[in-house]
Amino acid sequence: MALKVNLRHLEEHELHLKGDLPVEELDFGLQDEMMAVGKPLHYDLQVEKVPHGLLVQGKLKLPLDCRCVRCLKPFEKRIELPHWTLHLPLEGEEKTPVNNDCVDLTPYAREDMLLEFPQHPVCKPDCAGLKKDRHDKAETIPPAWNELDKLNI
Repeated sequence: MALKVNLRHLEEHELHLKGDLPVEELDFGLQDEMMAVGKPLHYDLQVEKVPHGLLVQGKLKLPLDCRCVRCLKPFEKRIELPHWTLHLPLEGEEKTPVNNDCVDLTPYAREDMLLEFPQHPVCKPDCAGLKKDRHDKAETIPPAWNELDKLNI
């Protein structure tokens, strides 16, 4: 179930789209072990027909399941685009593809969300990272350090 707009519904008035887009439809293709998308993309959009195109405005929200690159603790990062705006031309060289009178907004939402993904997720800006514990003057390696050995960097 992609995020599609039927152009015939826009002939008389604008549309208000609100809902969740499943993770399977987004196909982010993440290969980063420190991030995963497990929850759907929430959208709240206004779509209106303008001369020679479509204007889409609204909000996009996506929770990411992350692991901090400094301390390896899991945390959730919410990516929000509160003023997402998209202009799609329906004429000319850069014409938006129309299939059975429908325009798919999914690729545009996916692309703009991907641009907001953190390159190195950190649980908090002042995260101190992994600390070595000292017991009886002998250094022991905390189990979190073992997780670093598993990463292919």
